[in-house]
Amino acid sequence: MKSIVALQDLVTPWSDGLEPSDAELDAIEVELPLILAERDLLDAEIITLDRTPTEVDERRIRRARNRVLAARRDLANRVVGTTVSGDAA
Repeated sequence: MKSIVALQDLVTPWSDGLEPSDAELDAIEVELPLILAERDLLDAEIITLDRTPTEVDERRIRRARNRVLAARRDLANRVVGTTVSGDAA
């Protein structure tokens, strides 16, 4: 596969930081349940865009919203319960 980045430093200075760092990957992994729950909610809402939602559609959306809220709660509780080096005691 060919790379399509600009090869001239005048246009785009080349940086070795184009890949996500380990810390960024860890943050994504922590937030992944929320990301997936929000994706599922969006999918459920997209299904009902071109038609009147049925009872099953409404149930699917309601369950997806509940999963998003639960994932947000879990993420908030996890973030509050953790300490990062350098945090004040």
